[in-house]
Amino acid sequence: MAESMPANRDAFKVFYPITTRWMDNDIYGHVNNVTYYSYFDSAVNRYLIEEGGLDIQNAPIVGYVVNSSCQYRAPIAYPDQIEVGIRVNKLGNSSVTYGVAIFKMDEIEACAYGDFVHVFVDRAENRAVPIPGRIREALTQLQ
Repeated sequence: MAESMPANRDAFKVFYPITTRWMDNDIYGHVNNVTYYSYFDSAVNRYLIEEGGLDIQNAPIVGYVVNSSCQYRAPIAYPDQIEVGIRVNKLGNSSVTYGVAIFKMDEIEACAYGDFVHVFVDRAENRAVPIPGRIREALTQLQ
């Protein structure tokens, strides 16, 4: 999936700024690979909260990450200012596959890009359910 995704800004609908932190760097002097996933997660959830009305504390239906991948193209390191671009690659009944990418501020080509899959579940019953209406509307805007 991620390998065929265009890795430039034009392919993404929404961008969120992220400030890298000193602790994000690893012994090799660049942001550690696992940290990219936290950037993806932060951007997607910010969108769901702000645009989809997701109440992460009390909502009876929430999104669980069931799959993610990342292709690394160029390193980033503290104190780089970056942006995470997001879009929807596939919108199903109970799941959504996002396209996500990390860009250095004002650069056209992504430093990293990948996929991030949420399945929406009933929190109490821990089973998949249809994506709630307001969230679905917000996700449709990212297609």
